[in-house]
Amino acid sequence: MDIFSEYAPFVQDFIYRNGWENLRAIQVAAGDAIFHSDENVLLTASTASGKTEAAFFPILSLFYNDMPTSVGALYIGPLKALINDQFQRLNDLCLEADIPVWHWHGDVSQSHKNRLLKRPSGILQITPESLEALLLHKHAALSSLFGDLRFIVIDEIHSLMRADRGGQTLCLVQRLAKAAGVNPRRIGLSATIGDPEAAGRFLAAGTGRGTIIPKIEAKGTLWRLSMEHFYVRDTQAAEGKQNLPAALPVLSEATDAAPAHADPGIGYIFEHTRGKKCLVFVNSREECEAVTTTLRSYCEARREPDRFLIHHGNLSASYRETAEEKMKDEEDYRTTVTTATLELGIDVGRLERAFQIDAPYTVSSFLQRMGRTGRRELPPEMWFVMREDMPEPRALLPATVPWKLLQGIALVQLYREERWVEPPKLDRLPFSLLYHQTMATLASCGELTPAALASRVLSLTFFHRIGTEDYKTLLRHLISIDHIQKTETGGLIVGLAGERVVNSFKFYAVFQEDEEYTVRCGSEELGTVVKPPPAGEKIAIAGHVWLVDEVDRKKHLVFCEKVKGKVPAYFGECAGDINTRILERMRQVLQEDAVYPYLMKNAVARLLSARKSAASAGVADKPLIHLGGSCWCLFPWLGTYAFFALERFLKLRCGERLGIKNLDSFRPYYIQFNMKADEKTFFRVLKEEAAVEFDPMELVYPGEVPEFEKYDCYVPDELIRKGFAYGILDVKGMKTRVFGWAEAFGPAEGRNDL
Repeated sequence: MDIFSEYAPFVQDFIYRNGWENLRAIQVAAGDAIFHSDENVLLTASTASGKTEAAFFPILSLFYNDMPTSVGALYIGPLKALINDQFQRLNDLCLEADIPVWHWHGDVSQSHKNRLLKRPSGILQITPESLEALLLHKHAALSSLFGDLRFIVIDEIHSLMRADRGGQTLCLVQRLAKAAGVNPRRIGLSATIGDPEAAGRFLAAGTGRGTIIPKIEAKGTLWRLSMEHFYVRDTQAAEGKQNLPAALPVLSEATDAAPAHADPGIGYIFEHTRGKKCLVFVNSREECEAVTTTLRSYCEARREPDRFLIHHGNLSASYRETAEEKMKDEEDYRTTVTTATLELGIDVGRLERAFQIDAPYTVSSFLQRMGRTGRRELPPEMWFVMREDMPEPRALLPATVPWKLLQGIALVQLYREERWVEPPKLDRLPFSLLYHQTMATLASCGELTPAALASRVLSLTFFHRIGTEDYKTLLRHLISIDHIQKTETGGLIVGLAGERVVNSFKFYAVFQEDEEYTVRCGSEELGTVVKPPPAGEKIAIAGHVWLVDEVDRKKHLVFCEKVKGKVPAYFGECAGDINTRILERMRQVLQEDAVYPYLMKNAVARLLSARKSAASAGVADKPLIHLGGSCWCLFPWLGTYAFFALERFLKLRCGERLGIKNLDSFRPYYIQFNMKADEKTFFRVLKEEAAVEFDPMELVYPGEVPEFEKYDCYVPDELIRKGFAYGILDVKGMKTRVFGWAEAFGPAEGRNDL
């Protein structure tokens, strides 16, 4: 029997109404796995390939023949906007079969939630944070809500595997299953999984089932890709250059000149978005505000209507939803400047192209952003816009390397050549999340003995690397700071200080949040900012500039009025980590002679210039470069976490022997320092120190407590230090690189310390 025949009649009708002549490969593979096995399923296929329908067509067909007596399927999505988008799609599909579709997050009305509580049924769509709140406040109702739960669908699973949020999701589904007495199958959906087998193990953790990962032959896809380079000021790289190799600019169309005195890169975007529906991706909320403000100022200078929208996580829901709705309007040719908030699978209509300012941190992000275009019979299309300041005439060699251009090329080439995507990092020591899940478990269950609490929490698969002694250390500390209280009978409950944390709505999320102030203009809520300036100063938000009238620090409110001008925005730190494979491919870009077909004229000229300088100095061929006098530069070509380890290894284990001073790190590209030793001694000392078996804790600076995650502030210092040393620092990757250097560049034998 073919898969279509196994679908319920209302699913077949839906397919007919949409004019689909054949099922897609992903739908056939998903149907076979879901209908004909009891295993978990991981569906990996490109963006807009129909993964959601592929999962729900067979799930809903099974429900049609045997309706669950509670919520039958739980859909977990990483974004409220994605939940809302999928809600509409699933609601249309389920309407005829009388299968309710519910959604539950902070913007959903309480009346809608109450109807679900009275009549639990159908499909519930929810974010991890809202599921945490549900488990916390509706613990007694979980068996009636989910007593017949059969499937948990986790969308965009790759986005939940990068940090504690993915661990929280895994803990939540395990806690839910235990509380409701069920063992639902899990279905993971993603367009960009770097290591499907590892993702499959992550998905299946604690279920006692395996994971089926269908092999789906992807059709070759034509990409329309270009990459151009701009100096923010002064002459461009290609100007005055002769005999450039014939680059193949994929997209070259005549446009009017950009506004006078425009930033060349932003002016390029301004002209090439006219009359089109586009996305412009940036890597931070600050840059999102700055680029939007600049583009709008160009509209004003040209006396054109404003055609730019803005979308990022600190904007109010009304601003984000307005941008999403306007992007869906086929007749409204606007461009939205956005961060990763529109990277995932929200339907924003037919997009003609995406722009990427500078390089994203990961191949995964590049693919997700590229995948936002190319729908409805158009090929995926992305234009990279690389911007840098012209290097100063006296700048030292490392500062003259176009790092973002190399990074962009490396991301593209890794996927073009190898189909490589970053594998998930699932081996950390998540003490911050351990605190969170401990407090959540106590808050939802009430008094528990220490043994019962440890049994509930440490049995969660994500904590497999955490032992009982470390957990005892955490519990003793939480008792000492009154986050946990010991009762007269020896049980544990949430303490007074802990209640203040648990009772805040911010407790549901495990991702780091800065202290935010809500910005208002009259009755309109604009969004939130961090560290607001005093009254009389200006702030940037929602793509405009505002004059601050008043700051209410008790209520965390900023009142302002709209003015003209341009000021930088600040929303807190925005860090990104880069895999070692990307850095290694960047080095190869400098070494090889290839001129990549997507490079435009300026980018070709800038790359040739960089290769010439690198060859002259030997940057791509040897890691240690003498900059003159006692000044040296080390190019490790290591990813963020191995780079962290190397930086500390140099300071703490090798610094004294080599006479290193003034070490300055430009993560993850290079390290600059003064050194008394010579090159041979440098590599010999590094090899000798790396050959010694040492505890990674020795790479944590004395007195340092490296807090990275949201709840690290409540974890004892010794566990924070241990989590950093054993879960963050990539000592193995660092040592492998050091031994490779020693073999290639170090002396054969001998020891001669300074």
